[in-house]
Amino acid sequence: MSKNYLNQRNKVEDFLFKSKFDYENQPINRLKKVEIIENKQELLKKLKLKIENLEDCELKNNANKIVFSDGNKDSSVMIIGEGPGQKEDELGKPFVGDAGILLNKMLAAINLDRKDIYITNVVNYRPPSNRKPEIKEIKRYSEYLYEHVEIINPKMIILLGSTAMEAFFGSNLKISKERGIWKEILIKNKTFLTMITFHPAYLLRQADQKKYSWLDLKEIRKKIDELKIDI
Repeated sequence: MSKNYLNQRNKVEDFLFKSKFDYENQPINRLKKVEIIENKQELLKKLKLKIENLEDCELKNNANKIVFSDGNKDSSVMIIGEGPGQKEDELGKPFVGDAGILLNKMLAAINLDRKDIYITNVVNYRPPSNRKPEIKEIKRYSEYLYEHVEIINPKMIILLGSTAMEAFFGSNLKISKERGIWKEILIKNKTFLTMITFHPAYLLRQADQKKYSWLDLKEIRKKIDELKIDI
C-alpha cells in the first residue's frame, strides 16, 4: 500500500470522523471578516504609497520599479528577503530571478507553494549593482518593514539572508550561527515566531551550504505541522 494512498485515506478519515462543528443560536457575523480583509488591502496600499513617496533615497533614485510584495496577503507564513535584483527591478516583483527559481524549489521540497506564502524584502528598491543594502538603508526601511509585518500578521516569519536578520536582530550576529534556531521578533508588544536561514542567492554561490538550508526547511515544515498552521 503506497504512502500517498495512506496519506489520502487519513485525510478522508479526518474529514469524515474527526471534524468538529459548533452550533450557535446567533447568526454568524460574516461582515466582520470582510471588513478585516478590506482593511488589510487598504493598509497595504497606504504602506506602498509611503514607500513610493520616499525622498532623498539613493535606492529609489537608481531603481526602475518599487518591488513591494508577492503572494497571499492572508497567508500565515511570511518570507522576508534582502532586496530586489535586476530581474525583480524590471518586473516589480520579488524573487523572480535565479534566486526566485531556487526559492520556489525550496518551498516545494517541504510541500509549500509560493502562491500561498506572502513574500517581501527588507528594502523595496534595487541597490545599485546588486550590492548589499547599507546599515543606514536597512534602518530607514525597517520602519516600513515592521509595519508590513504588523499588517500581514503572520504566524511564522522566515528570514532569508543576513540583511533580513540584521533588520530585526542587529548587525553583530553571524548568520552561520543563528540560522536554524527558532527566535521571536517583538513588534509593538506582539511576538512573531521566526526562523533565519540562508538566502537562495547565497546558496547559488555556495552550493555546499544547501545541506544546512535543507535542515532548516525540514524544521520549518515540522513547526508548521506542530502548530497546525493552515496554509
